Order: sequence, then C-alpha cells, then structure tokens
Amino acid sequence: MASPLIHENIWFEKPKYEAAERQYYEKLSKMDGIAAMAGSNVELVNRINSLEKENATLHKVVDDLKNLVISLDSRVKSLEGGKPSSVSTAKTPAKAPAKEQDDDDDDGVDLFGSDSEEESEEAAKVREQRLAAYAAKKSKKPALIAKSNIILSVSPWDDETDMKKMEQCVRSIEMDGLVWGASKLVPLAYGIHKLHISCVVEDDKVSVDLLQEKIQDFEDYVQSVDIAAFNKV
Repeated sequence: MASPLIHENIWFEKPKYEAAERQYYEKLSKMDGIAAMAGSNVELVNRINSLEKENATLHKVVDDLKNLVISLDSRVKSLEGGKPSSVSTAKTPAKAPAKEQDDDDDDGVDLFGSDSEEESEEAAKVREQRLAAYAAKKSKKPALIAKSNIILSVSPWDDETDMKKMEQCVRSIEMDGLVWGASKLVPLAYGIHKLHISCVVEDDKVSVDLLQEKIQDFEDYVQSVDIAAFNKV
C-alpha cells in the first residue's frame, strides 16, 4: 500500500535553509562593519601622514630661519669687528693720569686739587648768580590781587521811583578798588522794577557791607540792597 505522504508537498529542510541564510547575512553584516572600520582607519592614517608632512615642512622652515639668523649675526660681527677693540683701547689710556696723580701724591704736590677747587668756586658763583636772578625775576612779578564779581539787586520804593536817577546815584559811589559794570531793570510786579547792577571789587580794598550802606544812603530812591550773585574772579 502506497504511503499517503508521497503526494504531499512538505519542505522538511526549511529550517536548515533558514539557518544557513541567517548565518550568511550575519557574516555579511560583520564584513560591512570591518570594511567601515577599515575605511575610517585609512582616513585617519591619511590625516596623520599629512600632519607629519606639515610638521616636517615647519621644521625645515625653522632650520632655514636659524641658519639665516646665524649668517646675519656672523655678517654683523664681521662688519663691526674692529669697533669694540678701538673702544677698549680708547678706554685703557684713561688710567694713565691716575698713575701720574699717584706719583704726584707721593711727592706731596696736588696738581689737580687747585683746578677742582677753582671749578667748584666758579660753579658756586654761577649758581648764586642764577639764584639771585631767579629771585629778582620772581620779585618783579605782580602779586595776584583777589577780586570778586558782584551783582547787586537794588529795590525802589514804588513804581513812581525814577530808576535812571537811582542808577546814577549808585554809579556815583567811588571807592578805591571798585569798578561798576553793566546794569539792567528786572520786573517785579505791578509795574515795579528793580535794578541789577554788576561791579568788580578788590577784596582787600572794598567792603561789600560798606558798599551796601553807601547805596542805602540814597534813601529817597533805594528801599533795600541785596546781593544777587557773588563770584570770585
């Protein structure tokens, strides 16, 4: 009797094929990773090689510069070779007078002391003359005079006060060290104006209080006197 499984299409080897296929793809993926790592290693090696070349080039440039500096130094020394010796030879004879002076000291005669004393006396005279000239020049300078710039505010009694006459009275005051300046009328209220007048006074000669009293003596015109501004000149 024939087996009933003869005509059945059953793939009994499928698990083997699947396992083989899986192993194939696993090996293939490992090969891709190795290839990628190999590619990155190649790039790194190329970078290292380029850096080594640049380093070698820099070393060569530095060596060339060193050689150039050495050649320039030797050139300068060859051009200026005779000057140090001339300077040294010029300095060495300067010690000869010292020996002669020592010999003279041994003899008890100071040939150079008199010259130095004369020079010191002449230098002292010149210094005294210069100091005297400076003192005379300084004494001729005029002493600074302390001055003040003052603006006085003079108030009248009412709007009928003759302001021009009041200003004339104020300007008629004369004192040593007093100089009158500009003036103007400043409105107050109800048609009343007050007089602002400037003056420059020498602080040592003019008393501001005395000046205010003199202005207030014109009592027919002046009601009060105030200081609107006070500045040192």
